This record gives sequence, structure tokens and C-alpha cells, in this order.
Amino acid sequence: MSSNYQEAINKWHGKPYYSLDAYLQDTYHEKIYKIALNAGLTCPNRDGTLDTRGCIFCSRGGSGDFAVPLSFPFHFQKSFEEGKARLKQKHTGSRFIAYFQAYTNTYGPVSYLAQIYKTALADRETVGISIATRPDCLPSEVLTLLSSLKKEFPEKFIWIELGLQTIHESTAGFIRRGYPLSCFEKALDDLHALGIPIIVHLILGLPGETTKDMLASVTYLNEKPVWGIKLQLLHILKGTDLADLFKKESICCFENRDAYLSTVIDCLTHIRPDMVIHRVTGDAPKSLLISPLWSGNKRDVLNALHKQMKASGAFQGSLYKKE
Repeated sequence: MSSNYQEAINKWHGKPYYSLDAYLQDTYHEKIYKIALNAGLTCPNRDGTLDTRGCIFCSRGGSGDFAVPLSFPFHFQKSFEEGKARLKQKHTGSRFIAYFQAYTNTYGPVSYLAQIYKTALADRETVGISIATRPDCLPSEVLTLLSSLKKEFPEKFIWIELGLQTIHESTAGFIRRGYPLSCFEKALDDLHALGIPIIVHLILGLPGETTKDMLASVTYLNEKPVWGIKLQLLHILKGTDLADLFKKESICCFENRDAYLSTVIDCLTHIRPDMVIHRVTGDAPKSLLISPLWSGNKRDVLNALHKQMKASGAFQGSLYKKE
């Protein structure tokens, strides 16, 4: 085992990459939990603005299948309190991140967005908010709102999560992402100018992409003002167009766990060492998951990842070369 590997392990609280847990421990010196929220919003890829079908991999829950269920009549404050109560039943932590997860969380009336963001930021147990959205849903009025909230709640953070998935336009067209790479780059510039930390989602295993293609997406982000990254295994879920293609054997996925882990390790070793790793695999509801079934045991996947990285002495940024 190399001294560089051991140094990385010691610095990142026992993991061979700079995990979100390590960042939060360094910053708050305690365990911080996320409350996944459904704010009752939709998406331009579903409401007919761009399309009605959504991205081909996206579930009917808008990739928020573990979010606090919507109540009717919907009231965000009630939903938020329910989310806190559910977490407190499972965990001992006393502080939380409000994670606006389901659908597109800057796509709605600015007055409503201001209301829900302020509700979460004003809560004394919340350390900050993380807002999942699309690069094409950050108009000037939303950026102005985010800027004003940073000033109103200087002790709290505001993170924006952008679903890039891939830098390759042919893949983006196939998955019906609905915007070009130039749109993503403008969103990065706008958010960076406001001093808002940006987390980018990449999906590993998209149809037609090779390991080289996935690494190209990673290395592209290394040169951008990106604070965090989520590496998401492609899940094939019931009720999606991706599932229909899978059943017709038109596509395949990472059916072998070790093949996926090899790709994740390739990505991690090329990611610059200051980028916070928010995810390396992902969750899918067992009731919806069609493939790969091995991903259902997340703890087993993570243990195997750490074991393989230890055996090879691999760690985040060990192959990173600044351009």
C-alpha cells in the first residue's frame, strides 16, 4: 500500500475519495442527514414545454422516489416537517440538509420557489439546501432569487445540482435530455458568478457509451467550476421508456458488478482531488428496479469498491493531470 493512498485515506476519514460525509464532518464536526423532498413541481420535459415523456431513464417520481410523499392538499411546510420526523425516527442527528430532489426544482413561479426555499433555510435545524434542477431552468429571475437568499441567510449554504448525465450530444439526444452542452456551460457560468457551489450528475452506463466516453465527461468537469459530482449507475426502472428498450434487448447495462466498479475506479482516479464525491452508485426502489439487480445491495457495492481500491492503491485524483 503506497504512502499516498494512506495519506488520502487519513485525510478523507477512511475512504479513498473525498466523500460528502467527509466534507460535512470537516465542516460541521457531526453527522448531517439529507431530507429528500418533493416540492410538487414538474419538469419541462414532462409538461409539454419540451416533451411529455421525460428523459428515457426517469421514473414517474421524477427521480425522487425516496422523497417525502406528496400530501393532498399539498402543503410544503407539512411535508418538510414530516421529512424531519421520519429521519429522526431512524437517526440520532440533529441537523439536516433540505434536498429538493423530485423533478425540476427551479421550474415554477418564483414566488412559490421563494416560499419553499425560505421555509427550509429558516428552519433552525437546517444547515442548508440542495436544489436539483436542469440547466435550462435557471432564468434571470431565479438567479436573482438565489442571490438574494444567499444574502438573507449567510450562515446557510445553497447548492445547485445540475443533471448533465453526459457531455456527448448523441447520447444526450438519445436519452431526451432536451438541452445542448452550451446551455449547461451558461448555467455553470451564471451560478459560479453568484458564488453558488455546483454539483453535477453523471450517469455511468448510458446506452452506447464506452469507458472512454464516460472518462471524457469526467475530465471535462475537472476543468469547470464544479464543486461536487454524483456518479450514478444507470438503473432500468419499471414504467420508463428505457425499460421498454431493455425488454426488447435493444440496450444493455452494467449487469456485472465488477465491470461497474472498474469504471467507477477509473473515474475516481481521474477526478481532481478537491471535488466532493456525493455519490458513487445510487439507489433505486426495489419495487421498480429491473436491472442491474446486484445494485440493490448498496452496502455490498460500496464495500467491494473500497476493497478493490485498497488492493490496487487507487484513490481519487491519483491519475488526475491538470491541463
